[in-house]
This record gives sequence, structure tokens and C-alpha cells, in this order.
Amino acid sequence: MSEDRSLTNTNDTETLSEEIVSVKKPDMYKVVLLNDDYTPRDFVVWVLTTVFFKNQQESTRIMLEAHTKGKSVIASYTYDIAKTKLVQVENLAEKYEHPLKCILEVESGDN
Repeated sequence: MSEDRSLTNTNDTETLSEEIVSVKKPDMYKVVLLNDDYTPRDFVVWVLTTVFFKNQQESTRIMLEAHTKGKSVIASYTYDIAKTKLVQVENLAEKYEHPLKCILEVESGDN
């Protein structure tokens, strides 16, 4: 919370007014890994460790969940960070000629 205090001087008296401003937390975005039948599992695990800094075990779990359920949540970030991670995945997939895809799903922030 931030406070804005201002002084008003009228007729030799001072008035202190206080305005309280509430700040809304930013919306969070889930980066979701989508399954495809062409991208090698080892590549998916490598991307998760490289872009999202997941350890080998967590990367394998996320990859297998996407493989069996069709998608898996990797992590949640603010929009700018989530979008950056998404673009990094797309760039690596394009560079190595794999169809790997991620999407963003919004989670609401607190008011």
C-alpha cells in the first residue's frame, strides 16, 4: 500500500489529508507444455532444464505428464516473464526443427 500525504494551508491552519491507495497484484500466467508425438522426450527434458531451470527429475515428471495427459503446467509467472519463456521454447524448437509448443493460461491476481 502506498500513502499520499498532502498539506493544505488555509487561513493560518494546516490540514493533513491522507489518501490510501490499494495496489492490485498482477495476474499470473501458467506456462503449459503441450504434448506432440514428434518431439523427442530427451529434447523436452533438455528444454525444461535449460529454459525453466528445472532439475532432471522434475523435467522428466512434467514431460511424462504432458505425454500421458496431453498437457502439463511447467510454472506460473507474471505476463512478461511467461511470454519470454514461451518465446525461448519456440525459438529452441524452431532451431532444432521440433514442433514443441507451449501456451499461456491466465490465473487471476488478488484485488
